Amino acid sequence: MKKIYSIKSGIKRWVILCIIGVILLSLGISPIYKYMDLIIINNYMYIIMVIFGVAITFFALRRVLTIILTIVNQHKYEVDISRNSVTGMLNKKKILDKGPRVVILGGGTGLSVLLRGLKNHTSNITAVVTVADDGGGSGVLRSDLGMLPPGDIRSCILALADTEPTMEKLIQYRFTEGDLKGQSFGNLFIAAMNGIYDNFELAIKEMSNVLAVSGKVLPMTLEDVTLFAKLKNGKTVKGESNIPLINGKVNSEIDYVFLKPEESFPLEETIEEIKRADIILLGPGSLYTSVIPNLMIKGIVEELEKSSADKVYIANVMTQPGETDNYSVKDHISAILKHSSEDIIDHVIVNNEKLPLEIFEKYSFDGSEPVLLTKEDEKFLKANNINIIEDNLIDIKNEYIRHDTVELSRIIVELVPKYKSKILNFLISKRDISKN
Repeated sequence: MKKIYSIKSGIKRWVILCIIGVILLSLGISPIYKYMDLIIINNYMYIIMVIFGVAITFFALRRVLTIILTIVNQHKYEVDISRNSVTGMLNKKKILDKGPRVVILGGGTGLSVLLRGLKNHTSNITAVVTVADDGGGSGVLRSDLGMLPPGDIRSCILALADTEPTMEKLIQYRFTEGDLKGQSFGNLFIAAMNGIYDNFELAIKEMSNVLAVSGKVLPMTLEDVTLFAKLKNGKTVKGESNIPLINGKVNSEIDYVFLKPEESFPLEETIEEIKRADIILLGPGSLYTSVIPNLMIKGIVEELEKSSADKVYIANVMTQPGETDNYSVKDHISAILKHSSEDIIDHVIVNNEKLPLEIFEKYSFDGSEPVLLTKEDEKFLKANNINIIEDNLIDIKNEYIRHDTVELSRIIVELVPKYKSKILNFLISKRDISKN
């Protein structure tokens, strides 16, 4: 109860101060009514009380209004001026602002799904997104306009945004006819911002401001990078979108991937957020085309090694045809360590929930299978001092498998020791807020 009270005290202390100011003002003015016939009040104490009362009341009211308007102007919550609703808004914002500092390296659908869950635990999220995509609408914009691919970044911004349903539909809308067929409005929005500012990083920040994003979305680099894969049959494949396609046709495993230009640098902001992080996440997402490319940016692995934060790999629920066929948990982690260092993973989060038979058969038909944790995997992970966290982490919607973002987010936040004890208070507050 003490902790919940401390959350509310951010505005309470200013309300109390405001009351004190009003009392002082009242005490200072009262003699004027009592001695209206006096021209001069000999006791200057009353004058001092009036001055202090006005000053304190003005200052306290200004602070209270600033706090409330800051929240409302960010469009984070529906405007409801009832007492319970305002208290709930302030409580939630205060909890999220004091949440753990989370840095996530990845890309693709898996990353955006995770962000939707994590934003309910903290506002201090930094998503570092791969920009090696060269397929679909992103690839067209990259080729035509010479800009970095916006697709994965758009999805992450939308995942962290608190927008109205109409705005979300607008950003996600894909044109179905003409030259823009298959292109997303959100991609065009970022392209327009990039054209206005002639700066991709600033374009992302401005779009984030427009959509009231909680946290940061950063490209892994501002360099125009191309992803290559060296297959075990000796063949080299160029292009992120070609890797699973060609690899699937020639039926050869990926040996390693690399970027050109090789000397690609991260944003300074990315390095700073890694240094400040309480926990750093790798994945979920395509192993070779979303997760590992982030580790090949100059300086990233070194910063991960130096960081005292817990480093966590979130294993995919299913293998990806043409990329991780027949991979177990061990195979995924071995690939990451091969491209980085032995000291960048402390924990691995693995799903142990069985799939419904009809879903299993559907995915098997497409060449995908569950990522399993075998006894051999357990020995390997133990030898590498990697802690295993298993849980039921499947969420099936419209016959598509995703991580259960609610459960996954809870596990992640609990890995940060100083925040574990706050989760119950958060859930209580969240329940109270939802009633308003």
